[in-house]
Amino acid sequence: MSDKVFNVLFLCTCNTARSLLAEAQLNALGKGRFRAFSAGSFPIGKVNPNAIDFLQHIGLPTDGLRSKSWDEFATPDAPVMDFILTICDDAVEDQSPIWPGHPIVAHWGVADPGKVKGSAEEKHRAFMNAGSNLRKRIELFISLPTSSLDRMSLKYHINEIGKSVCELE
Repeated sequence: MSDKVFNVLFLCTCNTARSLLAEAQLNALGKGRFRAFSAGSFPIGKVNPNAIDFLQHIGLPTDGLRSKSWDEFATPDAPVMDFILTICDDAVEDQSPIWPGHPIVAHWGVADPGKVKGSAEEKHRAFMNAGSNLRKRIELFISLPTSSLDRMSLKYHINEIGKSVCELE
């Protein structure tokens, strides 16, 4: 069994909700095997309060969560990422930096709960759906035998996680 801690960067254009939901959940569920971060190509600079409410609702810490640029992770002194997972379709299309270490990149598109208009209940439900979707994917991701799969197999499985869970929505 490998003692390697895998660094994972979740990307979303604004870095206000989905990528932060993924960061907090992977840090909790990864049990020290994974260290999660989040960033955006065009971060707004604030966290959606509904994202904080969701994370607190499921008992996860929110201290230190902030909306930040992916530029923070493209510098020589930044943690080297093993995996980069885009959460929104716009982030896939954005011109990303050259990532040090040649991480495995995959896309896990999740509908943006921050764009839901309507009642507080409808917004809450949208965040619950997005958070649950991400949790399912993260659980599948952390169950992969990362120490025994080669790079190509890991990429295949991580891409499939993004596709298969979408079909369950």
